[in-house]
Amino acid sequence: MKPNIIHFITHDTGRYLGCYGADVKTPNINKLAEKSTLFTNYFCSAPQCSPSRASMFSGLVPHRNGMIGLAHRGFRLKDNIPYLPKILAQNGYKTILFCVQHETKWGNHHELGYQQYFTGNTSSCTEIGKILCDFLHNPIDEPFFISVGVSETHQRYPIVENPDPKLKVPEFLPDHMEVKKDIAGLNILVERVDETIGKIVSTLEETHRIDNTLFIFTTDHGIAMPGAKATLFDPGIEIFLIMKGPKIPEGKRVDCLAWNVDLMPTVLDYLGLEIPENIDGKSLMGVLNGHVKEIHQQIYPELTFHAGYDPTRSIRTKKFKYIRSFEVRPFYYPVNVDNSFTKELFRSMGYFDTIRPFEFFFDLDKDPLEKHNLINDPGYRQIVEQFRNDLIRWMKETDDPLLYGPVNVPEGCRVSVPWGYNPEDVWDNLQKID
Repeated sequence: MKPNIIHFITHDTGRYLGCYGADVKTPNINKLAEKSTLFTNYFCSAPQCSPSRASMFSGLVPHRNGMIGLAHRGFRLKDNIPYLPKILAQNGYKTILFCVQHETKWGNHHELGYQQYFTGNTSSCTEIGKILCDFLHNPIDEPFFISVGVSETHQRYPIVENPDPKLKVPEFLPDHMEVKKDIAGLNILVERVDETIGKIVSTLEETHRIDNTLFIFTTDHGIAMPGAKATLFDPGIEIFLIMKGPKIPEGKRVDCLAWNVDLMPTVLDYLGLEIPENIDGKSLMGVLNGHVKEIHQQIYPELTFHAGYDPTRSIRTKKFKYIRSFEVRPFYYPVNVDNSFTKELFRSMGYFDTIRPFEFFFDLDKDPLEKHNLINDPGYRQIVEQFRNDLIRWMKETDDPLLYGPVNVPEGCRVSVPWGYNPEDVWDNLQKID
């Protein structure tokens, strides 16, 4: 019997879960992780919603699958690329989308390979989770592939005016009361997701589907805070991946270097289906069954368009990180930072007034928070040069459009002005600019 698959994806959660060490209450997710395989060194292809999600299901980095910006701003996938829901539909699976996808226009889910669609009055996991659980209690054509997308933990967070002064914030952020306001709101949303995950797992048990269901729980990129989302620093590209199901080891933590282009080939390999040729991802099944320890020596997260144009490329290994910018930008680019208390704090601290270096190089063993840029350190000169050469080689091999100069905005797409502060400051709506 073919296994059913449920793919549950949150917005902007990074690794901000209790089972990954975050100071937030996630008892249901922690319990799930204890019966699953948890990936501790897993990253996204791009620190933005649409490009990351498109990579997850195509096995291709954004500049190869075409999704180099946000779908709701007009960016589109290339035609005829392999896409997981399409492939599964062609192989006997009932493909169903619950609420959020971020890879095409709203209502065009059929373009991605979904045969059926469910949504609610909101995209909150509280409502969508109930709709899913009700659906699972009914007879369903099997095997099925269900992708569940919810709005949590996207900004704007619930407002907590007086957070606990002892509240812990992620290490990369300043321990400031304005940051604590945001983190307190984030905690509310994460705990809401945790409750929903608990109900879904219970429903799978009640309906006797738990033993024949591959449950994939993940997110698209890092949390929506300055220095994370829409940056190639680790808080922007680090994401969680928890997998439970037949043939998936229980209680296993895997530290192999991986990124979300690996998800599509992993699912196909898990099902014994043919993996498309010439994709960037590799199957993780060899790691899951213990045959190999690593599948990548290095990965290449990227950024082109978010709200604004910020062409940036990187290489990450287990030990080092190299980032290259291709335009002059502030240290944190304000139009690409979601509005928050922390954003206003960072503005007051001058982060949006300081020009960002064109290159960064970090020794992650010594500097996991990426505080010390070693790009001009004589002791790292040779290895920096190797990373520069490796990046150019990768860009050539994958025909990266940045090789030919600035990337033009595709026709019909909306991009924020480079001098703006709010993401809403877009080129086609200049009357909003003060």
